[in-house]
Amino acid sequence: MDSEKRRRYQTAMVSTYYPDTNLLDRIVMSDGAEQSYGSDILTKVLSGKVFMVNSRKRNGLILFKKYHAEFAGPGAAVGGDYDRDCQGVLPIGNLSLLSPESKEERQKAYLIRRQWIRLIKQITEKPIAQQRVQKILDQFEQYFAPEVVAKLPDEAFALLVGVLPQTVAVVRRLGSEAESRFYD
Repeated sequence: MDSEKRRRYQTAMVSTYYPDTNLLDRIVMSDGAEQSYGSDILTKVLSGKVFMVNSRKRNGLILFKKYHAEFAGPGAAVGGDYDRDCQGVLPIGNLSLLSPESKEERQKAYLIRRQWIRLIKQITEKPIAQQRVQKILDQFEQYFAPEVVAKLPDEAFALLVGVLPQTVAVVRRLGSEAESRFYD
């Protein structure tokens, strides 16, 4: 009888603790504006065609999948079969998508996309959530202007490195003070 009560209690806990919501329904940017995911860019990504992020500009694209996000930086391939499960996109900088002109150019774009995925994977292997957040913020600030990075939503970074959005908010608020706390 005790085990039956315990099972009922556990089931109730799961159903009330994990609401059936989708983070990608809307993401609020740090300046309060809501980011729409029904954009022309998402339509392009889901079209089945392969594009590449312009390698001559400081731009990129965060691709939101069901349970995580991926970053495609300059030179990286997006779209095609690889991103059919994409549910939303967030352009960074003045996004420019180009069509690869040759098989070699397409192949190079896929290799660059793989490099961006490996970079994010290295960051997610850090055992402490705050370290992962600090590292991804540092990486983005090395490439994009701090004002651009500051406008990106906590949820985007959280999905990139597998942490809660609240963790991103805390690390951003505490800045280098948080870094010294978590690396000791």
